[in-house]
Amino acid sequence: MSTYTKEIDNAASLIATQNEGWNAISAESVARMRLQNRFKTGLDIAKYTAKIMRQDMENYDADPAKYTQSLGCWHGFIGQQKMISIKKHFENTDRRYLYLSGWMVAALRSEFGPLPDQSMHEKTSVASLIEELYTFLRQADARELGGYYRELDAARDAGDEAKAQDVQNKIDNHITHVVPIIADIDAGFGNAEATYLLAKKMIEAGACCIQLENQVSDEKQCGHQDGKVTVPHEDFLAKIRAVRYAFLELGVDDGVIVARTDSLGAGLTKQIAVTKEPGDLGDQYNSFLDCEEVAAGDLANGDVVINRGGKLLRPKRLASNLFQFKQGTGEARCVLDSITSLQNGADLLWIETEKPHIGQIGGMVNEIRKVIPNAKLVYNNSPSFNWTLNFRQQVFDSWTEEGKDVSAYDRNNLMSAEYDESELSTEADNRIRTFQADAAREAGIFHHLITLPTYHTAALSTDNLAKEYFGEQGMLGYVKGVQRKEIRQGIACVKHQNMAGSDMGDDHKEYFAGEAALKAAGKDNTMNQFG
Repeated sequence: MSTYTKEIDNAASLIATQNEGWNAISAESVARMRLQNRFKTGLDIAKYTAKIMRQDMENYDADPAKYTQSLGCWHGFIGQQKMISIKKHFENTDRRYLYLSGWMVAALRSEFGPLPDQSMHEKTSVASLIEELYTFLRQADARELGGYYRELDAARDAGDEAKAQDVQNKIDNHITHVVPIIADIDAGFGNAEATYLLAKKMIEAGACCIQLENQVSDEKQCGHQDGKVTVPHEDFLAKIRAVRYAFLELGVDDGVIVARTDSLGAGLTKQIAVTKEPGDLGDQYNSFLDCEEVAAGDLANGDVVINRGGKLLRPKRLASNLFQFKQGTGEARCVLDSITSLQNGADLLWIETEKPHIGQIGGMVNEIRKVIPNAKLVYNNSPSFNWTLNFRQQVFDSWTEEGKDVSAYDRNNLMSAEYDESELSTEADNRIRTFQADAAREAGIFHHLITLPTYHTAALSTDNLAKEYFGEQGMLGYVKGVQRKEIRQGIACVKHQNMAGSDMGDDHKEYFAGEAALKAAGKDNTMNQFG
């Protein structure tokens, strides 16, 4: 990375080539602006973050304690504040990403208004959100560096050379807020060509990692709802290849593909797979179909049959014209989906489950790793799960198996607040606390994410504010519940003008106009009240 002094020297050399035409251009100001805009394009970001993610994958293979995490975002500001908070609390961004959820794009970003997670929103809104997220993250870099520049100027004005050198070291060793984004492309929004075109847009916006699921595009459902319909493997693999071609065309050779299988909860398929010989991939897909053996003379009008080993089998077809899988085949289908995806270009897996259960996840991963030893998962720590109830039930069941007395608890009523301070609740909460580390170690989960956290935090905080502000507390509801907490916790947004870029604008005005600059950060700026 270029140092502050080297950037100044480079700018000065360039300015000197222009005779007297650029005399009013400050080399140091040019250097500052260049360092504040480290990433010039989305492809610069994709290439940079892909390397981070690949290194993290290697580190996890060597030590499962080095799993990675992210939180879902639906606006650039939300992503920006996450990374500012992470840097504030942990001093770096190591192994911490952002997640772009298709569910939140549908619910919060569509011109149609709130939509269910069924790929009905505008496909380009996904790429637009990636670009927006990185715009805000780059602005966070610029804002932080701008603060360092002010510190540097103040130290120089005070003649404090030691302080000036300390600040310059901070500039030279600045840690960017730009981190990998795992971006949800749903089921590809169409055929493989449509998937390729959208993947290109997402990569050009900065995505180094694209998550693709094996549902039918026009029948797509949220992974935690009913009615999911999967496609034959060859259809899904064509889309995985389409995403890989998009990465390679754009020069992001180490781009990451997450292959998501919804087969655990998907009991339907729209198509019977093409098969050329017994045991091939199409035949394996069809082997899971719920069929009955029939004789040729028993066929009804419009019946569809398949030949397996000389027997005629009639798959169960529903009124929706969809075919049904046999009950209890979900885990086996997930394992086959995962193995074939990794064998055909995917890098990571996502198995959508109906509950957070390490034993269930680990059982499937163990089967996958018999074929692909370094198989790794991205796992949805979903708000669709009732985490409290699930883990209290898991503790209740494990204690029952151990012979421990559970007579004080009603398994059918474990969400009751009366249990909140109980021994069972304490144990359940401890298992929730260690779930990510335990699952990384025991179930091959490389990356843990929460898809919709800020959807819920926005609703919760708004409910609390509305209750207080429109109630008896009035303005105190805002001051005590929001602003005072911002001040006490050092939340940068308490100075919202600064966060929105006012001080950076002042810097630029001074660069451009010198002493004639009309700046906003004067003595009458009320942000000065916050110190």
